[in-house]
Amino acid sequence: MRRLASLTFKQLRALEAVERTGSIARASEELGLSAPAVHSQLKALDETFGCAMLSRAGSGKFRVTAEGRALLDAHLRADAGFRLALRRIDSLQKGMAGTVVLGVVSTGKYFAPGIVARLRRAYPEIEILLQIGNRDRIIAGVQDGAFDLAIMGRPPREPPLEALSIGDHPHVLIAGPDHPLAGRGDLTADEVLAETILMREQGSGTRILATRFLDRLGEGKTYERTEMGTNETIKQAVIAGLGIALISYHTVVEELRSGRLVALDLPGLPILRHWFLLHRSDTVLSGAGRTVLAFIAAEKDGFLPAWPPGRGQDVSSKDRGPGSA
Repeated sequence: MRRLASLTFKQLRALEAVERTGSIARASEELGLSAPAVHSQLKALDETFGCAMLSRAGSGKFRVTAEGRALLDAHLRADAGFRLALRRIDSLQKGMAGTVVLGVVSTGKYFAPGIVARLRRAYPEIEILLQIGNRDRIIAGVQDGAFDLAIMGRPPREPPLEALSIGDHPHVLIAGPDHPLAGRGDLTADEVLAETILMREQGSGTRILATRFLDRLGEGKTYERTEMGTNETIKQAVIAGLGIALISYHTVVEELRSGRLVALDLPGLPILRHWFLLHRSDTVLSGAGRTVLAFIAAEKDGFLPAWPPGRGQDVSSKDRGPGSA
């Protein structure tokens, strides 16, 4: 270990240059040093390891000894590693590499994998860690600093945030195609509230929105509700005829298109909210974080199924993750 502590890059560069050129004079010219300075570096190497690192061949050219070759090979491997590290550092500083933790509310799982897929194609050295959870969990992660960026609906008031709207987020009231209310344009509040309303769990943003809408619709009247933990469960329950539900349009695009579900026609629907990309304003984003922020901001609603249905890009051609079907 003491020998390694005495080893310097100047000594190793001198050894490599003399071995490659075969001459101390030519090596000194290449390195921009005097011949005595190069000789001094080589002598220090010999003294450090207690053996000669170079020998003179019959032609008078310097060649490395077996010990010198072992040291030089290690130097070349280390040099390649340092060059790789320098490129990595440069990429990190330019925001072309690094790790970004992206928190997304559970409703966003229908398009968030598509965002990650595009980012990986555009920036293969940036690792995106996708974390899915309900609104309460994502807010807690933002507050705790667990996420670099987050995608959700209405941003919380705390902590201080930078929030950018990245697209419309419609919510529709869904029923099975054979439901008595399907296809009617004269629905009343009483008819809707007479149905079993399927809702997400406490802490879900969709549940908060549905509760507010139904309270306004019925002016405080009570209604029967059943709680379910995921959008997938709610969709399947509605298809099975167990009730109706207010849900994000982005979770039911394919079911509405295929006719397995229908959107009920009622004044005030769809409820139009927005998706936001946000991060804490009191922390500094990494270079990779800034790159991801700029990428998503530039795409905005290009990640989302078109609304109203049939406008703009066909949703079937978009990048979507598992669960969008």
